Amino acid sequence: MAKGYLKVNVYSDTVANPVKSALVKILKDGVEILNVHTDENGQTELITLDTVDKSYSEEEQYKVRPYETYDIEVEALGLTTTRIDGVQIFDDITSIQDIYMTSIDENMGLSTKTVDPNTLWENDSEDEMTIDAPNNPVSPIVLKQVVIPPTIIVHDGAPTNTNAPNYTVPFTDYIKNVASSEIYSTWPEETIKANVLAIISFTLNRIYTEWYRSRGYNFTITSTPTYDQKYTRNGTIFEPISNIVDDIFTNYIRTGVRMEPLLAHYKSNTTEEGYLSQWGSKELGDRGYSSLSILKYYYGNDVNIFNALTVNEYPYSFKETLKEGDCGIDVYFLQNALNYIHSSYPGIPLITNPTGYYGSNTQNAIRTFQKVFSLTQTGEANFETWYKISYILTAVKDLTESIIS
Repeated sequence: MAKGYLKVNVYSDTVANPVKSALVKILKDGVEILNVHTDENGQTELITLDTVDKSYSEEEQYKVRPYETYDIEVEALGLTTTRIDGVQIFDDITSIQDIYMTSIDENMGLSTKTVDPNTLWENDSEDEMTIDAPNNPVSPIVLKQVVIPPTIIVHDGAPTNTNAPNYTVPFTDYIKNVASSEIYSTWPEETIKANVLAIISFTLNRIYTEWYRSRGYNFTITSTPTYDQKYTRNGTIFEPISNIVDDIFTNYIRTGVRMEPLLAHYKSNTTEEGYLSQWGSKELGDRGYSSLSILKYYYGNDVNIFNALTVNEYPYSFKETLKEGDCGIDVYFLQNALNYIHSSYPGIPLITNPTGYYGSNTQNAIRTFQKVFSLTQTGEANFETWYKISYILTAVKDLTESIIS
């Protein structure tokens, strides 16, 4: 039988608070098949699980679900037992499942959440619907430039559903979640890149045009493909998709001289002009098309890839890739940032006596950080690593300040 892999990350409320020694149970059809404990960084070892052969995810068919599902139940001292049902495992792919636990609530009992099926299997794609504005909408707003915000607000339902919750989600986490919910991680790398670029561009168009806020809503985008893209709360993220998003999340597509990111429509399978066919993009990837060639095939030859700015709301902005042998104030900041993060993630080695010189100890700390946060383990502080360090540093500082106050 085919094998897939699973890594579980367990947190108490926030990514700044990983849970050590949590008991993680893997269940199939209600029966526990194995259990493991999290390490000092709140992570499990890589777990090997039976799954479906990848051939079923490489052709459009609705007879065999192209992935296996398992349920995960987590217990930890002082925290509410939490269960995630429907975690997806693909052949020869590492699935990453984040689980956020909360303090014990005697009235709550077991906290259970379910991962929605992938839209390609569920065939959940629908035509975009008209969005009615609520009473007293504000004037339309268009931003002056295309920017990557640290977070976006996702409305988990139809726009007019006032009972649906809003979630504040890191931008990169949102893109990884949508891509993991809407395509298969077994597809060719260039196909995944093309689809990720479409997802990024659609998202940035909603941000750039203030699509919902200009209509009086208090969120950035919805979680429903009827209106926007599929966002799955507590969804499983797949390592190949995660790595690609980390590498290209500041890229987007636009056409001609228009500044705004393309509202890049797509469907599972379509010949409709102006829409990307997800299965068609897979076929083109199999034929050796590059991601840009795939995008031009569907959106036109005047489509090109551009780079967006990141909003500098983190404590330190990225300047250049740092590597062994470098020295200076940037290295000194990097070393102190890693040491601060060490307070929450003790598995990341402490750099004693930071000097501003990027030696083997700093390289080892960076490589460990990259491993913990599922980044490519280069040992160099490149853009993706800087961005993640800034995000985690902010989260740890916020947690520290809330405890002190």
